[in-house]
Amino acid sequence: MAKTHTLGEIAALVAGRLLGDAALTISGVNDLTHATAAQISFLGNPRYAQAARNSQAGAILTFAGSDLALPAAQIQVPNPSAAFAKIFALFAPEPIRWEAGIHPLACVDAAARLGEGVYIGPGAVIEAGSELGAGAHIGANVYIGHETKIGAGTFIYPNVTIRERSVIGSRVILHAGVVIGADGFGYEFQQGRHVKVPQLGYVQIDDDVEIGANTTIDRGRFDKTWIQQGCKIDNLVMIAHNVVVGAHSIIVAQCGISGSSTIGKYVTIAGQSAVVGHIKVADQVTVTGWTAVTKDIGKSGIYRGAPAKPMKESMRIEALTMKLPELYERLQALEKKLGADSAPKQS
Repeated sequence: MAKTHTLGEIAALVAGRLLGDAALTISGVNDLTHATAAQISFLGNPRYAQAARNSQAGAILTFAGSDLALPAAQIQVPNPSAAFAKIFALFAPEPIRWEAGIHPLACVDAAARLGEGVYIGPGAVIEAGSELGAGAHIGANVYIGHETKIGAGTFIYPNVTIRERSVIGSRVILHAGVVIGADGFGYEFQQGRHVKVPQLGYVQIDDDVEIGANTTIDRGRFDKTWIQQGCKIDNLVMIAHNVVVGAHSIIVAQCGISGSSTIGKYVTIAGQSAVVGHIKVADQVTVTGWTAVTKDIGKSGIYRGAPAKPMKESMRIEALTMKLPELYERLQALEKKLGADSAPKQS
């Protein structure tokens, strides 16, 4: 049976100011474009105000103090996006639950140590010396290498590979296909061929990190590759050996960070950006999409372009670059005119 709540109940949940009928029944959530009269949506960015005016939603979350006129009821809150997450939870289906225990088709070495309430799914392999904290969830076909430590409440989705001696904190989420601790990409060219350099370090992932599907994080060459507390990493990200990613940073899909680079705290690296090896990025830096970071960034701020430059400088260079064809034509015309004026006069 579908869940329903009145607008009054929803406004009380998010401590918002209701402009509309408190008795109106809401049965779901949706975006501004697809919402129906029985659903609630949100306006998280003023630039989508016209979409809100055109929306068929029965109610819309808007910013506190907004004077926007809408055909729908409004609940005004300081942060519509954050409030909408709370409302979404009201209508979300019940979460899937797994009973603690080891599936008969799992392979758990007798020398592995398991905390209370651990779940291990079919086809999972837990090697000798590994430790799983209380309540850890190990999905189907997960491989956990020798002497790996996994903290309490960590949730590992199917088909994740965690190589030997990795250290995973508590409440970490690893999505399907993640590979932790593969060898770093290191070779020496000797006598006409590439000779592999041993990768003897490990990977450390601190508490409350979430890593998206098919992301890879290589082990350190000597010491560790380190993803610090609270980082959120999207799908299809590649992090090379000995990289350090500072606490609470965000790395968006299809980014690559080369070896031995250090990313500061509260950094955002937007999609398809690249960071070369052996450089440092300061705290509270935002790197926009398709940016190439080729040297140290020593100050917080927004950077873009290839190579990365402060936002305003990069946009000015881009604007001037777009004028080059026009400037070239003007220069040619000027040279032609000067050439004609300086030509010897015929008698």
